[in-house]
Amino acid sequence: MLRSYALTDIGRRRQLNQDYIYASETPVGNLPNLFIVADGMGGHKAGDYASDLAVETVVGEAEASFEKSPEKILGHAISKANEILRKRASEDFDLSGMGTTLVAAICIGRYLEVANVGDSRLYVIRDEIEQVTEDHSLVEEMVRMGGIGREEARNHPDKNIITRAVGARDDVEVDFFNRELQTGDMVLLCSDGLTNMVDDETICRILKNGKSLRDRVEELVETANVNGGRDNISVIVIEPLADEDLYEKSYENVPE
Repeated sequence: MLRSYALTDIGRRRQLNQDYIYASETPVGNLPNLFIVADGMGGHKAGDYASDLAVETVVGEAEASFEKSPEKILGHAISKANEILRKRASEDFDLSGMGTTLVAAICIGRYLEVANVGDSRLYVIRDEIEQVTEDHSLVEEMVRMGGIGREEARNHPDKNIITRAVGARDDVEVDFFNRELQTGDMVLLCSDGLTNMVDDETICRILKNGKSLRDRVEELVETANVNGGRDNISVIVIEPLADEDLYEKSYENVPE
């Protein structure tokens, strides 16, 4: 059976938390579960409003959808969220220019389905940590073109400039990914408030330290804050095959 823990934190520099998270281990419409991290952008309270509205729209659309395909459900729901954000921004000057990243995950048995817009990330942690999503950011494009190295990108002054967001343009382009999971795998969704403050190796070490799921998530957030906490920090960690892991360990100890 799947287990998860989700936490969002304002960080140490911001006056407002513009991140919004959603975690449901139970069905959402035809989806068996649903996990979302959104990191809003815009003027005072506009980013907060954008991430909240986008997530609530995606969840509402998923609940009402008659589709069976997770990709079709999420694709339509994110497009609807984009449409609604654009409409609200055109009606209210204070919301002009608002937008949000959005990364969503669904676990279906041993399969992981992912949708992504922006630079919030999804990782799979096994023996090592693998970033599944690709950042839609100016710096990431520079890395892909060979203009700068991965380490230089980590502290680049333009790191926060994203090239794709929900609400940024009339049409939104969504990336989809899927992975086959193994017993013991962990799935991490997070905003850049974590990844800008904590490197991948440290994230992996914390998630594999054997503590309770809640303690590991809280340690990730605390580490980001200790390292500066320059942004809001949102973390969802999922153990998709948690009970299978317990079963296999129990089975190994059965005497022949």
